[in-house]
Amino acid sequence: METVFEVTENAMQLAMIEDRVVPYAKLDPIYLDRGTFFGDGVYEVVRSYDGRIFALGEHLGRFARSLRQVDITGVDIADIRRRIERAFDDASIANAKIYFHITRGSADRNHGGPADLKPNFFLTVTELDAGAGDKAGGISVSTFPDWRWKRCDIKSLNLLANVLARRDAEKKGCAEAILVNDAGEITEGAGSSFFMVRAAAKELVTRPLGPDVLPSITRAVVLRIAEQARLRAVKQVITPDEAAGADELFLAVTTRDIVPVVEFDGTTIANGQPGEHTKNLIEAFRQYVKKLNNEQ
Repeated sequence: METVFEVTENAMQLAMIEDRVVPYAKLDPIYLDRGTFFGDGVYEVVRSYDGRIFALGEHLGRFARSLRQVDITGVDIADIRRRIERAFDDASIANAKIYFHITRGSADRNHGGPADLKPNFFLTVTELDAGAGDKAGGISVSTFPDWRWKRCDIKSLNLLANVLARRDAEKKGCAEAILVNDAGEITEGAGSSFFMVRAAAKELVTRPLGPDVLPSITRAVVLRIAEQARLRAVKQVITPDEAAGADELFLAVTTRDIVPVVEFDGTTIANGQPGEHTKNLIEAFRQYVKKLNNEQ
């Protein structure tokens, strides 16, 4: 016979934080954040170059879109921009990584939740390691199944599949995991966009945008400057076999812009050194940032 426990008005509701028991009613609301319970929130990462925040408007535009897509309301993007700029000024870090997120708010754990929650905001500013060694020597990557949800175009806090992929890569001595979907196609990296160069055709290849790919700001810049490196941008599917046999591979990511890939799933790419087209793109990106900074 099943035992039924009835909760009365006088029943004690409690919580445990580490090994400390506290009355539920006295919990700090941060412990009831829906971001913790459900990953119910969205985030962004921006960086600065030499004291200037890069592409903040584009990142905030994507942030606003993510908020709309998950129906988090009551957020003033202009106020978020002011907070970011104030925190960046206070930190006084020339080359910084700025992470920020908004969750739907804090409430009792319930999937639906109240309709009138006040969103929670969180931000950090930390010194950035731009990975000069990785740019000069390139990195190794490995493939992993793409277990993510079906709306990867939303920059949500649901990143467990990305975490598992990256942990697998690190166990293999690789710097990034390249995600492969059920159709055997590369979607993107666990935390980056993925590019391939066909040297003879002078083509820069990357997967088209869609619900399975984040609309990366750095990706967009790379495509914008491709002509400066005398490459024609081509948006099409890439398979792991094609990647392993590529002339050049690289990643695009906010915190490090362009990072050459010299080994893919244990296969050396070309001569095992960053390719000329990739190096040209790195320089074109540097000039693009310099130009923007001079215009500010």
